[in-house]
Amino acid sequence: MRLLALPPLPYELLRTLFGDPRLEVVMPPVRTQEHVDALLPEVDLVLGDWTPQLSVRDPGQRVCFVQQPSAGVDGIDLDACSAARVPVSNCAGANAVSVAEWCLSATLALLRKTVDADQAVRRGEWPQTSLGGRELRGLKVGIIGMGAIGRAAAELYTAVGCQVVYWSRSAHPDAPVPAESLHQLASTSDVVVLVIALGDQTRGLVDTSFLATMKPGAVLINGARGEVVEELALLHALAEGRLTAATDVYAVEPLPEDSSLRQAEGLLLSPHMAGSTVEAAMRIVAQSKANLVRVLDGLPVVDVVNGQDPLVRKRA
Repeated sequence: MRLLALPPLPYELLRTLFGDPRLEVVMPPVRTQEHVDALLPEVDLVLGDWTPQLSVRDPGQRVCFVQQPSAGVDGIDLDACSAARVPVSNCAGANAVSVAEWCLSATLALLRKTVDADQAVRRGEWPQTSLGGRELRGLKVGIIGMGAIGRAAAELYTAVGCQVVYWSRSAHPDAPVPAESLHQLASTSDVVVLVIALGDQTRGLVDTSFLATMKPGAVLINGARGEVVEELALLHALAEGRLTAATDVYAVEPLPEDSSLRQAEGLLLSPHMAGSTVEAAMRIVAQSKANLVRVLDGLPVVDVVNGQDPLVRKRA
């Protein structure tokens, strides 16, 4: 079988990490969508790109399986793959701890004015008592999304001593924290943590109305996807001083140089690195490689996200 590898890594490293004597690993000669589209009719398997640069828009007549080396599958056209009966798998839970820890660290940084304090001291100032700060313990934290990341986040915030609740598109009877309506969560939480998948129901979920519902002085943490938050509405809320926020994700990535988010007060920016830890990367490689080996061994793959038969069959 031929494997089209799209991650932004050197060819020899891709072969070392994902190679198998039964696989021929190929990669685009240039990292452009045009080259990816040209290669898809010539390969059986695809290892997706974890950046937003390269996508699988049409599996064509030959591709029989797509493995996405991340939890999110934004770069894969799931409808097109489902129409061709091509299973698509992700690396469910591989970066859950990493993203949850980033959410917690961003929350603490905002509440304790960590970045402001650092910059002040570098300027020669000593705002020991003027910056203020709030303790996280005892605050109410509302988590939007209760997948692997949401569960990891719930455990972390609970361990700190927070009252934690969640809202999700579907019920999770085994969730470690109680559920609330979206309106109740938004209006009563001191910290709102976004870790929900991007979809038609969640695109623009945090809009002007949602932000107006939030408690004055609340903290918004986006560890989900940029499009879950309407950026213009967030900018208005920040300019009015009604909340502070941290985001690891953006509607356009990398963040354009002229983006108003770069100048927004009360906003902590991060370059989509929440899930980028050594430990998470090792889990992603291991889970992706294990699924590719399952295909070669004739075994069902795991973590299929588009409802297709996990037993992969060669198509051409």
